[in-house]
Amino acid sequence: MTMSPDQASQFADAFERLVRGVEHVVLGKKHVIRLSFVALLSEGHLLLEDVPGTGKTSLARAIAQSVRGTSNRVQFTPDLLPGDITGVSIYDQKSGIFEFHRGPIFANIVLADEINRASPKTQAALLEVMEEGQVTADGVTHPVGAPFMVIATQNPIEQSGTYRLPEAQLDRFIMKSSIGYPDHASTIRILEGASARPHELVVAAVLSAGTVVELAALARTVFVDSTINDYVSRLVDATRNAPEVRLGASVRGALALIRTAKTLAAANGRHYVLPDDVKALAEPVLAHRLLLDPEAEFDGVTASSVIAQILIETPPPSERQAG
Repeated sequence: MTMSPDQASQFADAFERLVRGVEHVVLGKKHVIRLSFVALLSEGHLLLEDVPGTGKTSLARAIAQSVRGTSNRVQFTPDLLPGDITGVSIYDQKSGIFEFHRGPIFANIVLADEINRASPKTQAALLEVMEEGQVTADGVTHPVGAPFMVIATQNPIEQSGTYRLPEAQLDRFIMKSSIGYPDHASTIRILEGASARPHELVVAAVLSAGTVVELAALARTVFVDSTINDYVSRLVDATRNAPEVRLGASVRGALALIRTAKTLAAANGRHYVLPDDVKALAEPVLAHRLLLDPEAEFDGVTASSVIAQILIETPPPSERQAG
């Protein structure tokens, strides 16, 4: 079944209501709020690389409140253990059996703060739950529920005592972005509301968690023409052949680009994907999946600049072909 124009219009209306609700808390950052909801409704996870104090925790809490869901925050540290995230089995002397006690990963929105401060073993504990939405303990599978999204953060400035996320972990994030500092007007509005502490700000629930799951399923039905698939394939191939890149985007990256493009199209009120949807999401979806050549990095080349150049050099299909 393919999404109808009426369903696309209803999807766009719900999407905008979600964005407007969170905008009351995260001021002046509509673009990253939209990206966050695109990730959520594409059933993916978001990596935010940002300095402290830019509103990452507020964003995660506001998203959870807007969908009437639960949220947990985990501060990643070098001594954090896998069980501290996923949960542990504890022996109950009365019943004589081990009981699984759920960890903070069992929430709709989980903020993994400074994820690169934890050991690789602890980081790896997230692989199964991010990919499959479940935790396996003592051979028993425990679903985390839906919707489910991990919003992980990294501090790009302070690298002392951190563990770089391996490519397999980065590949699990459907997109990477940053919030950044607010503009002057937004800063003034934040200062005017300084009497209220961040955790006291409440976002009115716009949709139920069940409705979010339905919207995510609806987004999967957006029509994608074969020319769009061809365009995405050529973009991904170009990342692998770029001279500045040692490791290009994976097939998972190509699938992520299609999935998010479908959601963005529906958020814009369309039941079909255009090349502009792909171009708008290419950098946040693909850039963090590239491993650059060390010499290129030394020369100041960034993954974002590589993607920008690839978009220039790779001709998209015409809208007539894509439609």
